Amino acid sequence: MQWAERANELYLFITMKNIPIPAEIHQLTANGNPDEVWGKAVDIVRHINPAYDFTLAHKAFSDVLRIFCGDYPGYCAIKTPYHNLHHTMDVFLCAVRLSHGVHISGTPLTDHEITWIMLATLMHDIGYAQRLDEDCGSGAQHTLTHVGRGIKFMQHYLLEHDFPSGFAAPIEYLMNSTNPALDFDAIDFPDKRTRLLAQIVGSADIVGQMADRSYLEKLLFLYLEFQEARFGNYASLHDLLCQTKHFYDVTREKKLDGKFEGIYKKLSFHFNDYMGMENNYYVESIEKNIAYLAKVISLDEAEFLTMLKRGGIVEKSHTLV
Repeated sequence: MQWAERANELYLFITMKNIPIPAEIHQLTANGNPDEVWGKAVDIVRHINPAYDFTLAHKAFSDVLRIFCGDYPGYCAIKTPYHNLHHTMDVFLCAVRLSHGVHISGTPLTDHEITWIMLATLMHDIGYAQRLDEDCGSGAQHTLTHVGRGIKFMQHYLLEHDFPSGFAAPIEYLMNSTNPALDFDAIDFPDKRTRLLAQIVGSADIVGQMADRSYLEKLLFLYLEFQEARFGNYASLHDLLCQTKHFYDVTREKKLDGKFEGIYKKLSFHFNDYMGMENNYYVESIEKNIAYLAKVISLDEAEFLTMLKRGGIVEKSHTLV
């Protein structure tokens, strides 16, 4: 009885202090419902500018959903198991949150810049989509070229749907920040401002996906994509998992804290404003994933899959194989 009373007192304390409970924190990266993601994004952008016009962003959001679902003229549904709609929603919402954090930290963003960031993250992996006349494989065969394909789609899409003529150029720079085959420093940005916006998008692409609570399980899907694309030097799935810790360490040092200049840290401004806590919940989630990963890879190849239980992903990956 004493334990129950103590737990109730703690809950009341947390509630009174507006401290987020674990369930609320878990929901931050639960982006499986696009309608909920859009609702969260709208609320966050209204914190930046209550008068923001969502017409263009919502048009692109709706059409991206249609492409992923196979309801867009001339295109098949996107079938890549890792770079799927959930992944795009992860990156999109992380970018919106980061934009808010940057904005209230002392670097105000314009409405156009917010729109560019949203469109760039929505379309950053649209290059995995295949036209009806190229419906073979899952689309993962375009791993090394998907960003370029996506940029071409974006340019045609904006022109076809009468978006402002000046949108395509900055969005191309932002999309290129997510290209793993392109050195960020080799991108010839027209100015420091465009580089800043690209750092937001590039950071969101990394942080948004790695903070997913099912990230480790979804690496099984990523391994299947890499196999189809004949990309990477991974002897097995276990080998990919073993190399993921090193990947994160290098990515955080060289990209997140290096080329992207630690802009992901501005997420703490967003969470402080939204949840009353200066925590960077994305980074905390990533570090929990990496800590758990150490336990997974400590097991041999016959046992490690027993540690990956979320979302039924292990079973789904077997059916894909």
